[in-house]
Amino acid sequence: MFVATPAAIFRRIAMSSSSALPVLGAITHVIMDMDGTLLDTESVYTQATQEIVSKYGKNYTWALKSRMMGKRALEAAHILVDELQIPLSPEEYLALREPRQNELFGECKALPGAIRLVKYLSKHNIPQSVATSSHSSSFAIKTKLHMAWFSHFPVIVKGDDPEVKRGKPFPDIFLEAAKRMGATDMSKCLVLEDAPAGVEAAIAAGMKVVAIPDPNMEKEQFSQAHQVLASLSEFSPEQWGLPPYTEEDTDLII
Repeated sequence: MFVATPAAIFRRIAMSSSSALPVLGAITHVIMDMDGTLLDTESVYTQATQEIVSKYGKNYTWALKSRMMGKRALEAAHILVDELQIPLSPEEYLALREPRQNELFGECKALPGAIRLVKYLSKHNIPQSVATSSHSSSFAIKTKLHMAWFSHFPVIVKGDDPEVKRGKPFPDIFLEAAKRMGATDMSKCLVLEDAPAGVEAAIAAGMKVVAIPDPNMEKEQFSQAHQVLASLSEFSPEQWGLPPYTEEDTDLII
């Protein structure tokens, strides 16, 4: 069982050889976004939305998508309708999108490195949580094939949680997740995010943040992040004051 304090681990790793990866901090709690970070759902949003807007001769570009990602559904819908000037209200757009995306969400897959990290944190008794803008009904559909490894999260805060008054880029959802995990020092909380709004929310909460953006997104949008990775498979726990992965740590669900 992992019993060493994060501070002790941080000192041990910091004194390791110069060939080691740079140490970026010593963290005690981890908060993860879900869509596009743990689960491959962003492609579903893209497909469902493009099917709708194409009927009006419009394209759902990555420039527009990046402005919507991480935000609550209605707020994101306002951005889309205003930008594309389609003859739908935000509510009408969401009503059209929901049944189509729900068909696709049920088959979404875990992103590379996600299961390995979640199981690793659980094994070492490092508090972890999910903080997602998805509402409860959508969350249930997306995770129905992933309950085995999502069971490792003692705290899950969703977008329709009554304690979360404002969505990302405000810090409310991350602060609520930290509170429920018992974290007291926000600077030792690490957030994993794929959306610019999520990175902004984590910074506003006073937390560290690792961005895992889609390759189609402009990297300049993640300049505030403490680290930018191409995939969770690239995540190195030792850079954050934690023990390194071992051969036992894999994406396999056992």
